[in-house]
Amino acid sequence: DLHTAYRRQRQMCIRDRPLIVGTPLSPHRTMYLSKATNEDWKYSQTDPYASGYLDVENGMHHVFWAEYGNPNGIPVMCIHGGPGGGSEAFVARFFHPEKYRVLMFDQRGCGKSTPSASTDNVTAALSNNTTAHLIDDINQLRQTRRIDTPMYVFGGSWGSTLSLAYAIAHPQNVRALILRGIFLCRKKDLDFFYQGNAAVYAKDAFDTSLPGAYMQYPEAWKKYVEVIPPSERGDMIAAYDRLFSRALSSPEEVAVQEDAVRAWSGWEGSTSYLSPDLSKPNSYEELSFAKAFARIENHYFVNGAFLGGEGHANRAQNYILEHARQLVDIPISIVHGRFDNVCPMYQADELVHALKQAGHKCVTYRRTPAGHSMVERENCYALTDILDHL
Repeated sequence: DLHTAYRRQRQMCIRDRPLIVGTPLSPHRTMYLSKATNEDWKYSQTDPYASGYLDVENGMHHVFWAEYGNPNGIPVMCIHGGPGGGSEAFVARFFHPEKYRVLMFDQRGCGKSTPSASTDNVTAALSNNTTAHLIDDINQLRQTRRIDTPMYVFGGSWGSTLSLAYAIAHPQNVRALILRGIFLCRKKDLDFFYQGNAAVYAKDAFDTSLPGAYMQYPEAWKKYVEVIPPSERGDMIAAYDRLFSRALSSPEEVAVQEDAVRAWSGWEGSTSYLSPDLSKPNSYEELSFAKAFARIENHYFVNGAFLGGEGHANRAQNYILEHARQLVDIPISIVHGRFDNVCPMYQADELVHALKQAGHKCVTYRRTPAGHSMVERENCYALTDILDHL
């Protein structure tokens, strides 16, 4: 009958569409997951052919690095997100292993770099840890690894911020920028994600008069907001800064701070996918990762990402757009998810507009039906395609 024919046709469409994957909920239902699976990747995972540590600041920091692909290939500097996220080996899968020489590193204080903000030695991890210091580290890595030609720079989210800041400071070293999830790190961008309706949440959790990612992820937002007392929610970034900076004198205070780093980090982990796999634990809430991620992110965000200055007043900065003219000779490819709630798409739109106003003639911009993460399926496809055709 018609009902049976329709059902069979629908099942065939679901089976034959590579974008529909997930966990069976019943014989007739499939849960859509937006994260790329192993079958979605064009290139296999490889091991690094070289790795080590770069000592900077007279040994104050030891920056971990690793190289993948072809030692004689086109050099690419991969800039991870966060700040505080750390590099991940799977990023090498975006690149044809015979074409590219892929260099990635863990920014100061996170990943395998030491001292780590995941330990009790937080002060040391955050000392001499600013955007200018990270830019210096990139240059030192270039020199140490003998990259003496302009290189591709690949970064997403905070990685796009640092990539742009590096290109503004050293345009002669950049062959092209390949960016995903543009993050300009201005106050309005941070308020969208971290402030939202927090100031009035205790009075009316359903007040949606201000824009924010909280509208799409109310369960995760509740956990993030309720760590902070209602009287301090007028500035959530500053409130978390006070909590992270507090001297701990009892097990109870340690527990409160651990709950806070999990809440801060878990909020981002919960919002990075258009359709996350809720059957698995939020990896961002793993304590060691969360400590480094939350502490470093907050350290940067409370200082306006150290873009052109520092301190609370610098949160009003608009550094990247004000320096767009310095990028006009660098080809730029941008991928941004239309449903990105961590770094909403208006930031990419503003960057592209500013570049064109400055006279840039070589900007490509792909808006994907995806969320924030680089491993959202559509983002993964778009980035791989761009890199295949550079």
